Amino acid sequence: MNKKVLIVDDDPRNIFALKLTLKSRGYQIESCTMAQEAIDILKKDNQFTAVLMDMMMPEMDGYEAIKIIRSIPSISEVPVISVTAQAMPEDRQKCLDAGAQDYVSKPIDVDQLINAIEKLT
Repeated sequence: MNKKVLIVDDDPRNIFALKLTLKSRGYQIESCTMAQEAIDILKKDNQFTAVLMDMMMPEMDGYEAIKIIRSIPSISEVPVISVTAQAMPEDRQKCLDAGAQDYVSKPIDVDQLINAIEKLT
Protein backbone atom coordinates (compact mmCIF):
# COMPACT_ATOMS: atom_id res chain seq x y z
CA MET A 1 0.00 0.00 0.00
CA ASN A 2 1.24 3.43 -0.92
CA LYS A 3 1.46 5.54 2.24
CA LYS A 4 2.41 8.94 0.90
CA VAL A 5 1.55 12.22 2.59
CA LEU A 6 1.97 15.79 1.36
CA ILE A 7 2.51 18.27 4.19
CA VAL A 8 1.64 21.89 3.37
CA ASP A 9 2.62 24.34 6.11
CA ASP A 10 4.26 27.77 6.04
CA ASP A 11 6.22 26.95 9.21
CA PRO A 12 9.22 24.69 8.51
CA ARG A 13 9.30 23.59 12.18
CA ASN A 14 5.80 22.10 11.81
CA ILE A 15 6.87 20.30 8.63
CA PHE A 16 10.02 19.00 10.36
CA ALA A 17 8.09 17.60 13.36
CA LEU A 18 5.37 16.03 11.20
CA LYS A 19 7.93 14.52 8.82
CA LEU A 20 9.80 12.82 11.66
CA THR A 21 6.59 11.49 13.19
CA LEU A 22 5.09 10.18 9.95
CA LYS A 23 8.35 8.74 8.58
CA SER A 24 8.76 6.74 11.77
CA ARG A 25 5.33 5.24 11.03
CA GLY A 26 6.34 4.21 7.52
CA TYR A 27 4.95 7.10 5.49
CA GLN A 28 6.72 8.66 2.52
CA ILE A 29 6.65 12.44 2.90
CA GLU A 30 6.69 15.34 0.51
CA SER A 31 6.33 18.87 1.79
CA CYS A 32 6.04 22.47 0.73
CA THR A 33 5.44 25.81 2.38
CA MET A 34 3.00 27.39 -0.09
CA ALA A 35 -0.50 26.36 -1.16
CA GLN A 36 0.15 27.02 -4.85
CA GLU A 37 3.22 24.79 -4.70
CA ALA A 38 1.07 22.04 -3.17
CA ILE A 39 -1.42 22.32 -6.05
CA ASP A 40 1.46 22.08 -8.55
CA ILE A 41 2.86 18.98 -6.78
CA LEU A 42 -0.56 17.32 -6.84
CA LYS A 43 -1.01 18.07 -10.54
CA LYS A 44 2.24 16.18 -11.22
CA ASP A 45 1.49 13.33 -8.80
CA ASN A 46 -1.99 12.75 -7.40
CA GLN A 47 -1.13 9.43 -5.72
CA PHE A 48 -1.14 10.73 -2.14
CA THR A 49 -2.83 8.95 0.75
CA ALA A 50 -3.51 12.39 2.25
CA VAL A 51 -2.63 16.06 2.10
CA LEU A 52 -2.12 17.77 5.47
CA MET A 53 -3.15 21.34 4.70
CA ASP A 54 -2.33 24.18 7.08
CA MET A 55 -5.32 26.50 6.91
CA MET A 56 -3.51 29.74 7.81
CA MET A 57 -0.84 30.57 5.24
CA PRO A 58 0.18 33.80 3.53
CA GLU A 59 -0.76 34.48 -0.11
CA MET A 60 -3.24 31.60 -0.43
CA ASP A 61 -4.80 30.03 2.66
CA GLY A 62 -5.84 26.42 3.03
CA TYR A 63 -9.52 27.16 2.44
CA GLU A 64 -8.82 28.63 -0.97
CA ALA A 65 -6.31 25.87 -1.78
CA ILE A 66 -8.80 23.10 -0.97
CA LYS A 67 -11.46 24.76 -3.14
CA ILE A 68 -8.98 24.89 -6.03
CA ILE A 69 -7.94 21.25 -5.49
CA ARG A 70 -11.62 20.22 -5.53
CA SER A 71 -12.18 22.15 -8.78
CA ILE A 72 -9.41 20.39 -10.77
CA PRO A 73 -10.71 17.02 -12.06
CA SER A 74 -7.34 15.21 -11.98
CA ILE A 75 -6.79 15.98 -8.27
CA SER A 76 -10.32 16.60 -6.97
CA GLU A 77 -10.43 13.21 -5.20
CA VAL A 78 -7.16 13.61 -3.25
CA PRO A 79 -8.02 13.40 0.48
CA VAL A 80 -7.24 16.58 2.42
CA ILE A 81 -6.96 16.85 6.19
CA SER A 82 -7.12 20.42 7.51
CA VAL A 83 -4.50 21.26 10.11
CA THR A 84 -5.16 24.44 12.01
CA ALA A 85 -4.52 26.24 15.27
CA GLN A 86 -8.12 27.42 15.17
CA ALA A 87 -9.91 24.83 17.28
CA MET A 88 -13.47 26.08 17.68
CA PRO A 89 -16.30 23.76 16.55
CA GLU A 90 -17.25 26.19 13.77
CA ASP A 91 -13.66 26.07 12.48
CA ARG A 92 -13.95 22.32 11.98
CA GLN A 93 -17.19 22.81 10.04
CA LYS A 94 -15.63 25.59 7.97
CA CYS A 95 -12.78 23.22 6.98
CA LEU A 96 -15.22 20.44 6.07
CA ASP A 97 -17.39 22.89 4.13
CA ALA A 98 -14.31 23.95 2.15
CA GLY A 99 -13.87 20.33 1.05
CA ALA A 100 -11.56 18.76 3.63
CA GLN A 101 -12.23 15.13 4.61
CA ASP A 102 -11.10 15.65 8.18
CA TYR A 103 -9.69 18.17 10.62
CA VAL A 104 -6.88 18.08 13.17
CA SER A 105 -6.12 20.99 15.46
CA LYS A 106 -2.68 22.24 16.49
CA PRO A 107 -0.78 21.38 18.57
CA ILE A 108 -1.18 18.10 16.75
CA ASP A 109 -2.15 14.99 18.66
CA VAL A 110 -0.15 12.36 16.75
CA ASP A 111 -2.59 9.53 17.46
CA GLN A 112 -5.50 11.66 16.27
CA LEU A 113 -3.57 12.54 13.11
CA ILE A 114 -2.62 8.94 12.34
CA ASN A 115 -6.24 7.87 12.90
CA ALA A 116 -7.43 10.60 10.54
CA ILE A 117 -4.97 9.48 7.84
CA GLU A 118 -5.75 5.79 8.29
CA LYS A 119 -9.50 6.41 8.07
CA LEU A 120 -8.89 7.64 4.52
CA THR A 121 -7.26 4.43 3.30
